[in-house]
Amino acid sequence: MKHIRLMLGDITALQADAIVNAANPKMLGGGGVDGAIHRAAGPDLLAACRAVPEHDGVRCPIGEARITSAGNLNCRHVIHTVGPRYLLDPDPQLLLDSAYTHTLNLAVTHGCRSVALPAVSCGVYGYPLEEAAEIALAVAARKEYRSLDITFCLFSQANLDIWTAVYTQMCD
Repeated sequence: MKHIRLMLGDITALQADAIVNAANPKMLGGGGVDGAIHRAAGPDLLAACRAVPEHDGVRCPIGEARITSAGNLNCRHVIHTVGPRYLLDPDPQLLLDSAYTHTLNLAVTHGCRSVALPAVSCGVYGYPLEEAAEIALAVAARKEYRSLDITFCLFSQANLDIWTAVYTQMCD
C-alpha cells in the first residue's frame, strides 16, 4: 500500500489534484472539514456547489460524490462526498464504502494523480474511527486506485494514531 500515506494536518493547506470534502447533502458548507474547506476556498467554491443540480434539496446523496472546481485551494478539484450518520442511516458500512468508492472513481475519471481525504463521517456524523479507517483504507488499497497518490489527512494526533494502527495491521 505504498500509494497510501497518513498525515496529521490541515487538509485545506495541502497541494493535490483533488481535495475531498466531507460534505452534507446540500453541499453549501457546514461545520468541521466542510466549513474549513469552504472558508479556505472562498466564494467560488460555493458558487460551483450551487451549480450542481439538486433534487429535492439534495445535490449529493449519502454514499455518493460530486466534483467541482476548487476556488482558492491548492488543487484543481474538490470532490464532495457525503458519508453516513453512524447511528441514523441504515447500512453505514455500505454507505461509507460507497462514499469512498465514488470519491476515488471521480478522481480517476478526472485524471487526478493525487488526492487528499479526511476521515469522512468521523466528526459530528459519529462514525467510530477504527471502523471508518478499516473501510477507507480497504477501499484505497483496491487495485483500481493504485495509480493515485492517496493521502489521508487527519485532524488530530489521536485520529492519526488510530488510523496508523489500522494501516499497520492491514500491511502485516
